[in-house]
Amino acid sequence: MPFATISVIGLGYIGLPTAAVFASRKKKVIGVDVNQNAVDIINRGQIHIVEPDLDMVVHAAVTEGYLRATTKPEPADAFLIAVPTPFRGDHEPDLSYIESASKSIAPVLKKGDLVILESTSPVGATEQMATWLADARPDLSFPQTHGQDSDIRIAHCPERVLPGHVLRELVQNDRVIGGMTSKCSELAISLYKVFVQGECIVTNARTAEMCKLTENSFRDVNIAFANELSMICGKLEINVWELIRLANRHPRVNILQPGPGVGGHCIAVDPWFIVSKTPEQAKLIRTAREVNDSKPEWVIESVKIAIAELLLKRPNKTAADLTIACFGLAFKPNIDDLRKSPALEISLKIAQMHPGQVFAVEPNIIEFQDYNTETIELKSI
Repeated sequence: MPFATISVIGLGYIGLPTAAVFASRKKKVIGVDVNQNAVDIINRGQIHIVEPDLDMVVHAAVTEGYLRATTKPEPADAFLIAVPTPFRGDHEPDLSYIESASKSIAPVLKKGDLVILESTSPVGATEQMATWLADARPDLSFPQTHGQDSDIRIAHCPERVLPGHVLRELVQNDRVIGGMTSKCSELAISLYKVFVQGECIVTNARTAEMCKLTENSFRDVNIAFANELSMICGKLEINVWELIRLANRHPRVNILQPGPGVGGHCIAVDPWFIVSKTPEQAKLIRTAREVNDSKPEWVIESVKIAIAELLLKRPNKTAADLTIACFGLAFKPNIDDLRKSPALEISLKIAQMHPGQVFAVEPNIIEFQDYNTETIELKSI
């Protein structure tokens, strides 16, 4: 199938690069997002996120007429849903964005269309999406009831890219394709092969969902080990950096570097999707999440100790005389993504507790619209 028109629902850190890469292959792409401001920016050939080289690809795609953004879904041959999947309450998966996206595209579906869920999701989310679509379009048949003969093909294909390298990894990385039937998988592969140079590996939808969660949980557990080591070494007055450097000289040891916690939309969230489905079995995964979630408080306590030690050396000074600078607010270097950033959490809490001036420096972000910044002076350079 040629896929004359492709629609990407959600034009964020994954959706916009994906739409742009399809458009760079001379495919007509309709990007859909509820954010009118983002839509307007994209239609001017500009971008609303930080990602190396993405601005050039989007500008070319819009200028040449292959990419257009809108707030309302339009008919297409393939729909890729790339909306957020946060958690709510006691780390329960929030599928409301997927539900909303599903119901928004349902009216424009036609026989033969392909719908792919790219959003990182708890096991069973693709089947749930298929149910929402079927309820909205009883005139069409879906894989859960008609198998290989369904009018609509549905698959799950999780993104697995690194912010800052998204354009390269979208093209070069392998993709896991989890179709609800083999025909769904075949059609999904033909779509991704428009630009994917890596291998497309076929499995079922549930395994594809679990694969992405497993990848990020593996990383979370390894990060938690490094973070826990740093807290242990702090207690025992051992230099954790030297310790890890020495331990990593073992041919089968590769300990990561500790940090202030774990942020972002994937590693800080995805393990909880496994825990929510299998709370009795996911003991190590839960513990790793708890270790990483506790790290910002440990950093803040370390700052308090450092302030107290500094004031002992300067008896003529008070805490109000000390200026604290926090360098970096995004959850990792060279991006503008603040989602679940431990650095931002730490900076804000330091600003609340410290009577002196606090500077936060983040070179990738110009405006902070979603946070109360009255207690902290934010500097962009």
